[in-house]
Amino acid sequence: MRLMQLMFAVCLSMASGLVLAGEAAYTVRPTELKAKPFADADTVANLAEKSGVEVLARQGSWNQVKANGVTGWVKMLSLRFGDGAQKKSGDSGLGALFNVAATGKSGSTTTTGVRGLSEEKLRNPQPDPQALEQLGEMAVSKAEAQQFAKSGKLSAAQMDYLPASAK
Repeated sequence: MRLMQLMFAVCLSMASGLVLAGEAAYTVRPTELKAKPFADADTVANLAEKSGVEVLARQGSWNQVKANGVTGWVKMLSLRFGDGAQKKSGDSGLGALFNVAATGKSGSTTTTGVRGLSEEKLRNPQPDPQALEQLGEMAVSKAEAQQFAKSGKLSAAQMDYLPASAK
């Protein structure tokens, strides 16, 4: 049951980060526009801080954008969604990140991608007993978990389980 709850939480968090094509954004720092979604890809243009872009697609931690008629890829942490009018001077985006952790509200959503889960798979989930069995094989015993925690100098904390859902 706990495994199913964990899988549901992971899927829900990924679904909340889907980027809609054509969404307006702006750069939060000077950013290189890359030909492909890789750090070592050729740079097709340099975007100044606060450059307006149109987000076309998302692949992993990269967003495909169009800026000044040029299409390329930028790291998602270089972007802030919206028109940029509310951006505070000197704000690197870290304040919003900490605001999310503290309150759950930032005005935008940022997540990293997970391979193998497309928007279509999230909209039409299908049970995969084999994958669930593989997850079960990754489980460790209580003793193994305690040994791992001890080796990492971690301390124990009591956490209550969520109540079982009614069927």
